[in-house]
Amino acid sequence: MSSTKWALDPTHSELGFKIKHLMISNVSGAFTKFDVQTETASDDFSEAKVVATVDVESINTSNSQRDDHLRNADFFEVTTHPNIKFESTKVEKLDDENFSLYGNLTIKDTTRPVKLAVEFNGIAKDPWGNIKAGFTLNGKINRKDFGITYNAVMETGGVMLGEEVKVTGDIQLVKQA
Repeated sequence: MSSTKWALDPTHSELGFKIKHLMISNVSGAFTKFDVQTETASDDFSEAKVVATVDVESINTSNSQRDDHLRNADFFEVTTHPNIKFESTKVEKLDDENFSLYGNLTIKDTTRPVKLAVEFNGIAKDPWGNIKAGFTLNGKINRKDFGITYNAVMETGGVMLGEEVKVTGDIQLVKQA
């Protein structure tokens, strides 16, 4: 059976995250440089193989001082660990629009299994004849599972940062010839 390759359309895709700050609000951020390559046996993506690579240097929380701190050894240590990688292991089709995407996520040389909820938004042809597929993804990870343990205790006894990180994405793929 032949397979179809799909490549990321970076101008119509985004990858973001949220984490609790002072346990009373969220701080949002995004990675502005990442790649997703997908191979499918059919256009319903039920047997898709997905590989995503994120350039950690591209982290952006709209605060350059915080971004620099996230790049250093307290968090991502980008000089030693420049990329985050996801490789799918299984796709579970829940219905025509919803999937569970299972895979291995590697951050700072630590690999853990994760599950992402993926909504398949459909396939369309753009004005230039390219076939595109759209997806929305959501998931949660515990940053401590990947060796990102930095925190500070506040005078009230709480901590500065939550452990749970919410991951979100809107991904558009282009069917390759």
